[in-house]
Amino acid sequence: MTAEPAFDLIFRNALLRSSAAPVDIGVNGGRIAAIEPKLTCEGLACEAVEVGGHLALPGFVDTHIHLDKACLLGRCGHDHGSVSEAIRAVAGMKKDFTVEDVYARGARVLERAIMHGTTRMRTHVEIDPRIGLRGFEAVKALKRAYAWAIDLELCVFPQEGLTNDPGAEELLIEALREGGEAIGGCPYMDTDPSAHLARIFDLAEEFDVDVDLHLDFDLDPSWWHLDEVCRQTERRNYGGRVAIGHATKLSALPPEPLKAATAQLAKAGVAVTVLPATDLYLMGREATHNAPRGLTLAHKLAGDGIVCSVATNNVLNPFTPFGDASLLRMANLYANVAHASVSDFDTCLDLVTELPARLMNLGDYGIKVGNPADLIVLDTQDSRFAIAELPDVLMGFKGGRQTFARQRPTLFTPKS
Repeated sequence: MTAEPAFDLIFRNALLRSSAAPVDIGVNGGRIAAIEPKLTCEGLACEAVEVGGHLALPGFVDTHIHLDKACLLGRCGHDHGSVSEAIRAVAGMKKDFTVEDVYARGARVLERAIMHGTTRMRTHVEIDPRIGLRGFEAVKALKRAYAWAIDLELCVFPQEGLTNDPGAEELLIEALREGGEAIGGCPYMDTDPSAHLARIFDLAEEFDVDVDLHLDFDLDPSWWHLDEVCRQTERRNYGGRVAIGHATKLSALPPEPLKAATAQLAKAGVAVTVLPATDLYLMGREATHNAPRGLTLAHKLAGDGIVCSVATNNVLNPFTPFGDASLLRMANLYANVAHASVSDFDTCLDLVTELPARLMNLGDYGIKVGNPADLIVLDTQDSRFAIAELPDVLMGFKGGRQTFARQRPTLFTPKS
């Protein structure tokens, strides 16, 4: 018989999505060493945490958020009716952003995300001559400061175009040299969208980073940049390393064109991120009645083999004047608006856990032996109820170290 390894931490009676009954999770040196019933905790150095049969997850994964332009309510009016108006509103402010300002606003959102159970995150950081590298430096500092609780990946991108914005490319290259871990783009803001995409892919290859694009953010399916994204992805053998965010035009396609677009995405290996709060807020605002949702159905695409995620995007700014950085709440919002059935609820949970981890190519994600002991505990015994009833996230651990705890509420009934 193989001797049971020594543990410095054991999670007792944790219900996993893959297990029919609660199990113990043994941790050694910050990594998961065993997953079995009734593990032995020996020695003074071994600590036991009772999970009590509640659902344990490896943490939520947010593939698309903008920490650098979060929490701007109060700095400008918020009667913006379009994407371009929101972009102009932020552009007018960001030239005055300081490193300290971006850091403080980003930290506010990051701490809320951590306490809502997010353990991995890709933040999109604007790089252009107006902001320079100030936002980038601030978010790099956030990455270092909060590494004890969350893995933060920086995706640098030119929000206001590239070929039409002199100086943007040089700053983008500098950011990639100084720690940018993925590159994004915004072709619909460029006067030459195809050249924009070609240059983004050139830089992705040069620096060996993944591509994560803002794409076609409107409801007119008569034109789009998806064809060129798929063409560039296939030509450069970049399948599995490209994602598109928003992609709201997909929501406006009739069944047969949607089927063709789905096949095209699957063939190219391009992932899709849906951003419910922003997509719902900005799409269809001009409608006088029967307004479209503008929400691409990620759970349907996932069923057809597309890697998809549901993510936060913006928090408390002109693009989205709402938000608390809770991916569980975002998945619930998505499920409501997307008409997800009960049988889809597990997939909706996948959209903020397993699938975004695949989108970001996170090889060490999951409650598996050998992986980091990243764990959150939800106040439920059924993974479907995580979506249906929004249970509290009771506690979280990163590398076996506790990062937060939330007290269960107490109901004070009257004495008889």
